[in-house]
Amino acid sequence: MQQIITSEKKPIKLWLDDIEPEALAQAQNLANLPFLFSHVAVMPDAHLGYGMPIGGVMATENVVIPNAVGVDIGCGMCAVKTSLHTIATTQLQEILQEIRKMVPVGFRHHLRRQDPALMPTPPPGLRLKELPVVSREYANAQTQLGTLGGGNHFIEIQKGSDDFIWLMLHSGSRNLGFKVANHYNRLAIDLNRRQGSAIPTKWQLAFLDIKSPSGRIYLAEMHYCIEFAHANRLLMMARIKEALSTVCPAVTFAETINIAHNYAALEKHFGKEVIVHRKGATRAQSGEIGIVPGSQGSPSYIVKGKGNPESFLSCAHGAGRLMGRKQAQRQLDLKYEQKRLEDQGIIHSLHHNKDLDEAAGAYKNIDQVLDNQQDLVEVLVELKPLAVIKG
Repeated sequence: MQQIITSEKKPIKLWLDDIEPEALAQAQNLANLPFLFSHVAVMPDAHLGYGMPIGGVMATENVVIPNAVGVDIGCGMCAVKTSLHTIATTQLQEILQEIRKMVPVGFRHHLRRQDPALMPTPPPGLRLKELPVVSREYANAQTQLGTLGGGNHFIEIQKGSDDFIWLMLHSGSRNLGFKVANHYNRLAIDLNRRQGSAIPTKWQLAFLDIKSPSGRIYLAEMHYCIEFAHANRLLMMARIKEALSTVCPAVTFAETINIAHNYAALEKHFGKEVIVHRKGATRAQSGEIGIVPGSQGSPSYIVKGKGNPESFLSCAHGAGRLMGRKQAQRQLDLKYEQKRLEDQGIIHSLHHNKDLDEAAGAYKNIDQVLDNQQDLVEVLVELKPLAVIKG
């Protein structure tokens, strides 16, 4: 932990000392919520979000805040170690071609619905028709299952410090999570207004009582989106393995690591059952394996949690943005960013000025992020990028 701010109703505990003013203001809003439990935890990759900083962790009593989960519910990471020790550049190029045949990226979806057996089932005791947004979007979600999306979502082939080749991807719940998040945020805004909530609307922190019908059904639909995002990553990883096996037939694969970093969950902290919101934060219980990805041109890490209670058993979910997307497109130099990737021998996805929002220069230094959270996780494997597909 780098610093503690005690000027608000509850403390703000930060694992960075250079938080941008706008993100700090959002953390201060959280610290003044009447239902906040204990304190706000801000991870070292934190930056401005909607309502709550990306990289923020907070616990609440009896309420859930849709904007503190975010629009990409269940977004997370998936990683697999292969049996390969080396891989040639020509093989990498062939594998990327095979992946692109099987995994739609960006706004593209599958032309046909995927097998319904691959879709999650509703939470216990509920039927699909009792999940209003999910049931309405179900058919569309079947075409989105096994698709990457855009923004900061990626597929990477990496070389590990353990001398093995790894596969990694970052993706979420696609349009399904977006629809659920927006529906319940609007509902929460309306309910809070009608109930005369004292929380300023401009804070973008409208909430739902978890014991109310709207709160219970949001939690159920959120849970479905988390499971959908998990299934989405598993299906993509299965097809990435297939692509690799086409080029390297003798390859075998270790167990899959599949984690979320955008969700809310009922957990026990400091002796009390609370709703922990992780918005761009990875759970890091003692001994728990996690993934902290870097940018397109920097290493990613397989980590093991230390179970620090002060962070609500959490750690950073990545490098974190250094500049906004439009700012990066205006300020970064395409040729320079391409050269820094090519000098490392990385087959990258940085081709046009519009891609600069995902250039390495748009992100924080991942080494500094890891250095700031030595009390949260232990690094197990460093993974250097060899080839990247971006949405």
